[in-house]
Amino acid sequence: MTIADAQGEALPDNRQERVLQRLPLPPRTPHRIASEAQALAAAQALADEWRLDAAGRDRERRLPWDEIERHTASGLGAITVPRAYGGLGASYETLAQVFVTLCAADPSLGQIPQNHFAVLQNLRDMGSEAQKQRWFADVLAGHRLGNAGPERKGRAAHVLQATARLSRGADGGLRVNGTRFYSTGSAFAHWVPFRAQDEQGRSVQVWVRRDAPGVTVFDDWDSFGQRTTASGSVQLQDVRVHEDDVVPVWRFENTPTLSGPVSQLIQASIDAGIAQGALRDALDFVRSKSRPWVDSGVDRASDDPYIIHEVGQLQIEVDAAHAVLLEAARTLDALAAGPVDEQVSARASVAVAEAKILTTEAALQAGEQLLALAGSSASRAAHNLDRHWRNARVHTLHDPVRWKYHLLGNYLLNGALPRRHQWN
Repeated sequence: MTIADAQGEALPDNRQERVLQRLPLPPRTPHRIASEAQALAAAQALADEWRLDAAGRDRERRLPWDEIERHTASGLGAITVPRAYGGLGASYETLAQVFVTLCAADPSLGQIPQNHFAVLQNLRDMGSEAQKQRWFADVLAGHRLGNAGPERKGRAAHVLQATARLSRGADGGLRVNGTRFYSTGSAFAHWVPFRAQDEQGRSVQVWVRRDAPGVTVFDDWDSFGQRTTASGSVQLQDVRVHEDDVVPVWRFENTPTLSGPVSQLIQASIDAGIAQGALRDALDFVRSKSRPWVDSGVDRASDDPYIIHEVGQLQIEVDAAHAVLLEAARTLDALAAGPVDEQVSARASVAVAEAKILTTEAALQAGEQLLALAGSSASRAAHNLDRHWRNARVHTLHDPVRWKYHLLGNYLLNGALPRRHQWN
């Protein structure tokens, strides 16, 4: 038997073997975090635990089902639910720092809630009042949100093109069909929102249950980095959709929001965490395992003057990226306190673009320099230290940083406002 895709085309037999048979556990009410300090402490406690087996999970590509359950149980998944809906309403600065802390321990695992928080911002900006009340309450009750991301080239010409289709059947009910990819978090989620086109060709966000008939998640993410994010395919085959589970995002195409900048802030935070984790492991390895170079005249690698210099330089780059990231988050907090118009949305995108440039460069540099500082023994498979560079290289491909430079320069020189989408 073969599985047919939404276009009626049979999928390869080997893909059937990649169907994720496991579903997430039913939602359970998590711990309620009462302050931003508690949120930061909860993130650090999880990070201390996650770091212990990060190398093993990456090496064996073990999907972190239990770790994600503990993340939800900690209450971190609900920290950005607005106070008006019973949540903490945590600042963007705290959200950024939570991601940095978790991703410094294990960026693959730390990236999994990325779409959960991005979708919460979408809901805040574009959901109806009834949708906000219902889905914010779900998150407070322990529901996780995933995402069925953009389709790969071949089905879609570019990442903004929605290939899933929402249509009305003979019974008058809504159905959705399509295949999506880059679906970080969907394997572990209870709700899977995604972009689709309605019958009029307009852009909508459709929410379906992870366990709904016709929803199939494939474990076909085979990148060399960020290996355990389960960012593979989601197939939607004649999935029933309730009218209330459709967000008409087309109505907001000309409405400035902070959804794009917040999504990008999370991406930059993941990269900042990768940089910090790589630098930490470099220091640990040089102190405990590296041998000094024969011409150095010192007994310990940590006393090599060139290594000392390079460590200092790398620390400055990592700290600078982190500082600009938190400054960008504080800018978003300040802008969110007032009305969001075109200029406000642009200022938010520009602030986050600066951070994204620096965190991208810091992550790549730290992942590369780790091995140069630690020496040839650090390249052994037993240490799996190359995962830092692999994770940095893969995650920083999420959106090309060269376009961040363009965004920034065009805004400063020509006053050009950035295009509004989730990559700006």
